Amino acid sequence: MKIGFDAKRLYNNFTGLGNHSRTTVDILTEFYPDNEYLLYTPKIKHNGITSPYLEKNGCRTILPHGLIKGGLWRTFGLASAIKKEKVDIFHGLSNELPVGLDIPSVVTIHDVAFKTFPDMYHATDRFTYNRKWLHACKKADRIIAISQSTKQDIIRFYNVDPDRIDIVYQPVNSIYYTDNKGICPISLESQVNGKPYMLYVGSINSRKNLLGIVKAIELLPKDILIPLVVIGDGREYKQKVLEYIAEHKLDNLVIFTKEKVSTQGLRYLYSNARLLVYPSFYEGFGLPVVESLLSNCPVITSNVSSLPEAAGPDSVQVDPSDTAQLSDSIKAVLTDDDLRQSMTQKGYRYAMDNFAPKVLADRLMKVYNQLI
Repeated sequence: MKIGFDAKRLYNNFTGLGNHSRTTVDILTEFYPDNEYLLYTPKIKHNGITSPYLEKNGCRTILPHGLIKGGLWRTFGLASAIKKEKVDIFHGLSNELPVGLDIPSVVTIHDVAFKTFPDMYHATDRFTYNRKWLHACKKADRIIAISQSTKQDIIRFYNVDPDRIDIVYQPVNSIYYTDNKGICPISLESQVNGKPYMLYVGSINSRKNLLGIVKAIELLPKDILIPLVVIGDGREYKQKVLEYIAEHKLDNLVIFTKEKVSTQGLRYLYSNARLLVYPSFYEGFGLPVVESLLSNCPVITSNVSSLPEAAGPDSVQVDPSDTAQLSDSIKAVLTDDDLRQSMTQKGYRYAMDNFAPKVLADRLMKVYNQLI
């Protein structure tokens, strides 16, 4: 089978959507090496992350040739490039499909956060995203939602027949399925190496609720307080969090990284943290939750959107707007060794059963095989 992918994010994005694209290609080439995978991208940012995909077995990267370049080629020129290669199936990995596509197609919808949290997006961005999502949902033969929660959002906002939507969870970087414990980030070595800490991973915006975590920490008894290490960045909302920390004299309890943390560094931080605290108000999937569980780090997360799916029944789930409940849950996990050990063991087993690479690769191929 010859399968084409929109690989713009794979080659140019190094966070959520880019990671999803790369791990999707990774699991398919590992478990279904007999297929040919064509990676269509308008440009390539060359670095140590993208270079392996230019030489990956079973893959071929295709760039625009001709007058149409960039985003225009991705939207309006890609269909003819796909036709020339006689592709069997095209998969839009990040919410979009090109115009004029006339072969069986699949699109992965990650979330509809621009509709559930519209205040976080400019009006022009909301308009653009909505048009792209709408076109993809109408055109695709099959729609992949990365969680049951996202499936319900697609049905709700785009009136899609539920029978057209398949659920395939987001793959995780292969390092999380190995015994590799990672390497402590140099910028944090003196602050966390061998010392107890809690962890937050994700963008710093109002939807992710970092301020709620800080307020919950403020309520903890002083004799159990340990720092919260924050991996991620933000703008206006981050400034709001920093102002609260300064005003309430919590500087010694919240550690912000000053540089981007590598996958190896993140793996170390998960593996050595007492717990991950992730009380987001909305997630399409909640990748840090799964990464944490696979690293034997217990999780406190929200009881809304996709997070119960990602976390499983043995993680602690709270109302993200209830600061007191969050604080009580943090206290319970920090002070009860038996609880923390049980959460760790059962959480790891849940993650391995539900998010193992072979399981997800098989689900993807089942979607493709429906179209052949």
